[in-house]
Amino acid sequence: MGTPLRRALATTFVAFSATALASAGLAQSAWAAPAGVTGSDVQQVCAQPDRPHVMSCLALRRTGMHPDLPSGYGPSDLQSAYSLPANGGAGQTIAIVDAYDDPNAASDLAAYRSAYGLPALASGQFKKVNQNGQTSPLPTGDTGWAGEISLDLDMVSAVAPKANIILVEANSATDSDLYTAEDEAVTLGAKFVSNSWGGSESSTQTSDDAHFNHPGVAITVSAGDSNYGAEYPATSKYVTAVGGTSLTKDSSARGWSEKVWNTNSTEGTGSGCSAYDAKPTWQTVTTNCSKRAEADVSAVADPATGVAVYQTYGGSGWAVYGGTSASAPIIASVYALAGTPGSSDYPAAYPYSHQSNLHDVTSGNNGSCSTSVWCTAGTGWDGPTGLGTPNGTAAFAAGGSTGSVNVANPGSQSNKTGDSVNLQLSASGGTAPYTWSATGLPTGLSISSSGAITGSPSANGTYTVTATAKDATGLTGSTSFTWTVGSSGTCTAGQLLGNPGFETGSAAPWSASSGVVSSNADGGVAHTGSYYAWLDGYGTTHTDTVSQSVTIPSGCSSVTFSFYLYVSTQESGSTAYDKLTVKANSTTVATFSNASTTGSYLKHSYTLTGAAGSTVTFSFTGTEDSVLATSFLLDDTAVNVS
Repeated sequence: MGTPLRRALATTFVAFSATALASAGLAQSAWAAPAGVTGSDVQQVCAQPDRPHVMSCLALRRTGMHPDLPSGYGPSDLQSAYSLPANGGAGQTIAIVDAYDDPNAASDLAAYRSAYGLPALASGQFKKVNQNGQTSPLPTGDTGWAGEISLDLDMVSAVAPKANIILVEANSATDSDLYTAEDEAVTLGAKFVSNSWGGSESSTQTSDDAHFNHPGVAITVSAGDSNYGAEYPATSKYVTAVGGTSLTKDSSARGWSEKVWNTNSTEGTGSGCSAYDAKPTWQTVTTNCSKRAEADVSAVADPATGVAVYQTYGGSGWAVYGGTSASAPIIASVYALAGTPGSSDYPAAYPYSHQSNLHDVTSGNNGSCSTSVWCTAGTGWDGPTGLGTPNGTAAFAAGGSTGSVNVANPGSQSNKTGDSVNLQLSASGGTAPYTWSATGLPTGLSISSSGAITGSPSANGTYTVTATAKDATGLTGSTSFTWTVGSSGTCTAGQLLGNPGFETGSAAPWSASSGVVSSNADGGVAHTGSYYAWLDGYGTTHTDTVSQSVTIPSGCSSVTFSFYLYVSTQESGSTAYDKLTVKANSTTVATFSNASTTGSYLKHSYTLTGAAGSTVTFSFTGTEDSVLATSFLLDDTAVNVS
């Protein structure tokens, strides 16, 4: 099976290809990744609002760049950094909504695609219309917004080169014109709409939300370029708010690293807590914000690690751009690669159901704030980077990678009459929140709409319970399990752990650290099936945990706890640097370390005494020191009673 170590997973970095350079008339040595810059080396390309109800584009252009040389990140870099397929997007339509006209939009886009060896635009693949969907008259040209348009179009081509593109140009940068263009983009059939503009929040925005309330359409909005502080329409409860990162090539297993984009006190990704928009039902993570919090996800936006753009109207050819104007069309295009959204879905919900399919950005900040998670990166959701950046397309697909609701099986249940029962069910996939129902419950028990089974069983018997969760779009998923009710001392032989092999693809009903539940595609391999728990393996100081509590029926005379474990390490010798501790409640059942390395999965089995009639928490805790990686792979757990 090899050595499943996270640090050893290879990611290939593909530089600007020789073929593409040759087609642009450039030597291979001309390409170079952008070096660090300061705020003084960057200019805003769009005029800032001079009155209320005017929006600004959020594109930033590096100064002093050679116009004949593409010197920012190109398509192969973005595909490598975010594990995206090449030449994707066929059959999808992505709309770009901007203000004013770029008369050179089509020719500049063709030049960008040619330079990078992307397929030439097919007939009808690119269409430019005004805010009413007509090809003429087009708005007045604006050299600043033309830079925004070039950036947006080039990013769509870089990520989803085979997608159809509609550029909808609003008559002006007023919110009313841009909102008209937004609605028109959906009318024209786009299932993915990118908006790289925004402004201050206002008390009227809840009414303006109607222009972004388009179920079945993935609408992305830039989070802002002025550091901490909420912006609209990124705080609309119907859109995906996109923050920005600094993206750097490195020697890690991924080949890239990211942190919060923050150039200085006035330039960096936006974030914050809305003062007006309600919290959407799908924003299920802890944000410490009672209303809508931004951002949801993120991508590269730092001009210092910016993207190559070709622009001749207001530009002289090649330029390096950044701003969350870059990240919004990138994410819209990743949605397109993931497939058409469900017809009644709000696709902003998708990443929240599949956080493990994102690169979690955990370092950096975009200023200071009273609630640190709104401006400082950390594990899980944070304001500047949301849930993280793309790691493939699964987090952006309808219902995640499966397109269905997965209900975690809680395992066989057993009680005696009169017991007090409180069992919380859980689900993943689809679009949260879930509404629960159940059939076959023991007499005296009931289920709440949130999935809590409570009450006291009053009649002996063996019951077959089927629990069903319905998501916000109407998708359903079910699971069935037995529930035995008897007099004191009754024990029904069976296995009690829920999701014992992690085959739902998520942890529940286990409690687990972020990223612990893994699949065969992640670099390790399951003992059986496709999923397993992967503790540690980072080669840095790290702790991972996974645990589950079960109630042992009082009449059971035999309780056996077992699991399969694979230990792989870069350490050598017999000193235990990295450890796995296995406990039943506070009792240590077993310990393993880097010195316990195995060449395959081995089964470990332990008999528990005195557990009958009690609730036992079975836990695995992996701790890793600061150098050299050790991976503890866990699968096919069981608590068998008789």
